[in-house]
This record gives sequence, C-alpha cells and structure tokens, in this order.
Amino acid sequence: MHRVLSAELHGHVGEQVRIAGWVHRRRLLAKVAFLIVRDRAGLAQVVMPPSVDLPAEETVVAVTGRVAANPVAPGGVEVVEATVAVLGTAEAPAVELFRPELGVTLPTLLDHAAVTLRHPTRRALFAASAAAVGAFRRALDGAGFTEVHTPKIVATATESGANVFAIDYFGRLAYLAQSPQFYKQTMVGVFERVYEVGPVFRAEPHDTSRHLSTYTSLDAELGFISDHRDVMAVLTEVLGAMVAAVQPYGFGGVLLPAEIPVVHFSQALSKLGADPSEPDLAPEHERALGEWARREHGSDFLYVEGYPMAKRPFYTHPQPSDGRWSNSFDLLFRGVELVTGGQRRHEYADYLQTLAARGESAAGYETYLEAFRHGMPPHGGFAIGLERFLARVSGAANVRQTALFPRDLHRLTP
Repeated sequence: MHRVLSAELHGHVGEQVRIAGWVHRRRLLAKVAFLIVRDRAGLAQVVMPPSVDLPAEETVVAVTGRVAANPVAPGGVEVVEATVAVLGTAEAPAVELFRPELGVTLPTLLDHAAVTLRHPTRRALFAASAAAVGAFRRALDGAGFTEVHTPKIVATATESGANVFAIDYFGRLAYLAQSPQFYKQTMVGVFERVYEVGPVFRAEPHDTSRHLSTYTSLDAELGFISDHRDVMAVLTEVLGAMVAAVQPYGFGGVLLPAEIPVVHFSQALSKLGADPSEPDLAPEHERALGEWARREHGSDFLYVEGYPMAKRPFYTHPQPSDGRWSNSFDLLFRGVELVTGGQRRHEYADYLQTLAARGESAAGYETYLEAFRHGMPPHGGFAIGLERFLARVSGAANVRQTALFPRDLHRLTP
C-alpha cells in the first residue's frame, strides 16, 4: 500500500491507508490508547485498544488502518482499526521529544543533536533555514544572478592571515577559505552578477553567543554599480524575500520597511555619544542603534554606511568625496551585525597603489589581480551569515542554536 503522509490524511477519510514514521508519544487511557506518529509532514493520531503493548517513543513504525474524522485529533483526522508494524527499534532518548518545548541546557541540546533535531521546534527552525536559502536564491535568480561554487581550500591566507585554518594539502601548506570574496569578484568579470551559498571558516578565538568557527555564508557580488547604495538596494530586496519565507514556520513579526533607514558611521557615533575617533562599533553600540531604529523608524534593520577605511579590507572602495571613509556598510538586524558589504576597488592601478601603501607585495595577490588587469566594472557585494539571520528571526539567545552541528573553540562533535 502506498505511504500517506500525516498532512495528507484529511483527503483520505473513510479509506484504508498506510502511514510510517516515529512514535512521537504514547497516551494510555482507561478505555483507549493513542499512538502519535511523527513523519516529515507533522503528527498523526492512531487509535489503539488499551490492551495493546505500544512501541516505545522514537520506535520507527508503519501503521495500516482506516482514516476517520475527529475534530480534536491533529489535522482533524485519526487512524482507527489500526495494525502497527515495527520497522526499527529504539532506546529511550536523552530528552522527551513529545514535550512542547525541549527545556534543556544548550550543551544537552548540542551534545544530543542527532535526537534533539527531531523535536518539532528544532525541525521548524531548520525548515525555515532551508526556506530562507531558497528565497535568497530565487530573489537573485530573478535579478539576473548566476550561482557559482568556489574553492574552500586556498593557497594563501591573504585576506586575513591570522584568522584562517592551516591544513596539510598533500605536503603543502594550504588554508580553509575565510570567504569567497576574491573568487566572487573575479566572477563578476564573467557573469556580471553572481552569488554563492557555502561554508566559510574563521579561526577567530571568540567564545561568544554570536560567533562560530564555520558557518554558512550567503554571498552576492554585482557589477556595473554606481556605488554601495546599489548593493544595498539588492540586499533589501533579498532580505524581504527571506523574511517572508520564514513566516510560515512561526517566525513572523519582523519589522522590515520598504526603505531601511541609513546612517553614516560618523553620525552613528554622534548619536551614541561615542568617541568620534572610534574605528568600529562595539556590540553595545549596535544594540543601542538597533533600539533607535525600531523606536524612531519602526524598523528591525539599520544600515550603517561609511566605515573608516582603516577598518575595512584593502579591496574596499573609498568614499570619493572624503577618502577617510569607505563606500561600505554593515546591516544591523535587531541590534546585531548581520551583513557586511560595499563597493570594491575595480582599477588595477588602485590595487597596486593600495598594496604598496600597506607595505605588501602584489606578487602574493597575482592570481586575484589578473582579473583587474584585464578590465573590471565598478562592482560590489555583500555576505549574510545564515545562522545569525536565523538567530535574529527566531530570538535564539545563542547562534549555536541555529547551526545544525556547530563548531566553535571547544566543539568538534557531534
């Protein structure tokens, strides 16, 4: 008999069906017993005689029976006159997955991820993650972007050498890529507009609620722009699609206006009463600015543009009217940096001059600079941290909660 999913049962009232999944919960009453079966679509209620020995929670079963209407059952239907076959036995898990909330500590949640990820709230979170990535792709596909896949093992640690993982590559020193930045810029010279969804690796000694050693980066780069504001416009459209995509999974209530408010970095410092010589925003500054954006503009998002050139990577384009500032931005989401982006340098001579001013040899960047030697348009891009996006929309206190199997300073398993 063809398997029917729990969410499809309402269309089979009065029919014999076969469902299959995990025993989510057993409920034993005086005159009847209920077996709640969980599959990828949801929960199904199976009615059993009270004398039947019910399989333990998380046992994998196949159930054959007749579908009957019952308004108080999940989905308004249940399976009656049922027979149950065990497909896979199970020991009692370390957590009770039938509880509405897991209610466990973060170490327990992560140590037993193979099981805790089965909980409906955890499944909903990562279903939302998949939906957000799908929306990211659809938005950019619709805007003429081409998806690319760049190497994650690289020969040099040129972008930020202190923050990369070194590996043995057949007896040669190599590194895990900190970002696809150099490659996606190169691909602007091929497709004009490109994006990538992939892992990045950061060997940063941070043990905070907002940092991971590897995470999923949603990168985009586009050519023939006027300045970083064109990049911000594309990002705003992408965010609108991602925010809409996660709403069906219970993550609504995000305030995203048609035009996200923008402040210059120097203005942000002034609003905060901070030292005007500060080169960056501290976490407490970001939180304060997030509260201001929500209070004054009804927005959970805020663009901060014009960061000091001294704080930005060498490929960042300076502000034409004042070279102290950059044509770059950070996007804050509910008081936490979510996106970094901006306009890049595109003239070969500018790269040579900038590297020389930094006391670096262009030889270490030879393969990267080749694209600029042969003509590149004005371009820019951005990168969204997927796990951080999920943490902000879900209200998770720690970004580790939004990574399937997080990696940090201390965790290499599961």
